[in-house]
Amino acid sequence: MNPRSPHFNQPVLERGIGIRFKGAERNDVEEYSISEGWIRVGLGKKVDRKGQPLTIKLSGPVEAYFQTPAEGADAPADEVKGDQAE
Repeated sequence: MNPRSPHFNQPVLERGIGIRFKGAERNDVEEYSISEGWIRVGLGKKVDRKGQPLTIKLSGPVEAYFQTPAEGADAPADEVKGDQAE
């Protein structure tokens, strides 16, 4: 969400990113790592000396997903039905 981050990607953010942390939806996530299993969330209105929000790192299982499908996609891949070999 921070435009100063080297990982900032506006087109991806426009699709909407949903985060599930320990099975619960989180809307206050500043940063996350699925492979390392952590998220960073803000500590209320507290900011550092540069005006950036202070964050705390929470560990646990993290799932990320797109809230809207990509342009040209009719349905998510797990919902697409078709011929399957048995």
